[in-house]
Amino acid sequence: MAYRLFEGKQHASSYWRYRISPSGHLFQHVLDFLEKHKGRPFELAVDVGCGSGQGTLLLARHFASVVGTDVSPAQLEVALQHAKEPNITYKQCGAEELPLADSSVDLVTAMSAFHWFDRPRFLEEVHRVLKPHGCLALLNYTIDMELSYADCCSHSLNQVCKEFYAALQPYHSPHLGVSSINLYREALETIPYPHKEWQECLWDRKTMPLSSYMGLVESFSSYQALLRDDPQEASRLSQDICQRLMSVMKVTSAETEVVVAVKYFYLLACKPQEA
Repeated sequence: MAYRLFEGKQHASSYWRYRISPSGHLFQHVLDFLEKHKGRPFELAVDVGCGSGQGTLLLARHFASVVGTDVSPAQLEVALQHAKEPNITYKQCGAEELPLADSSVDLVTAMSAFHWFDRPRFLEEVHRVLKPHGCLALLNYTIDMELSYADCCSHSLNQVCKEFYAALQPYHSPHLGVSSINLYREALETIPYPHKEWQECLWDRKTMPLSSYMGLVESFSSYQALLRDDPQEASRLSQDICQRLMSVMKVTSAETEVVVAVKYFYLLACKPQEA
């Protein structure tokens, strides 16, 4: 998560504006798992690597108290601007050193963040803070999102998207390996808890302006790496992709709404009762 130390307020603001969180329907899988293995009441949830707080707000609807943590002051500043719920607290800290008591947390989540952590240390810290029968939820989505638009050839539309993703591939962080999903599969194997659940392909569809889809992709670490390396090329690529997508859609405004299909995967695990 140390990469976020170098984010500025502008990038943090784009996280709030464009980054997505799981829909209520998708997040219900997490709540169902927690209720099955721990039961109510849902007292304390911790959203680690919370960024600008979209997932933290989602948790606040279901828990008496929620703590969002992130290493980035810029991200937390934006999160605080939008934290109207009285049951949310934000803390600046690393994912591997959570300022929480032993066996105090019902649910630990990391939404699109686990792959940036020191993963073994983070999992040890999760084990420390979870209550017996408390749960861990690691959620993420892949970059290969798909667009659809009425009266438009989806294949042609998504061929442009695939070219966008391919252009960003050389800027993919080596820290993530070939694919971040592999890091989550490895965690699934290393977590010693007997009760675990893995879902590799769960589609979540959201309607948004085409400009928001562009902003979402531009918020990814690979685009940000290109932006730092060659700002003019990053701008040229975005403008070209956006124009080509509008051409396929036969529209003249990037504020035209499209349906964006996002492919999620998640890992759920329940800490057993300790002797």
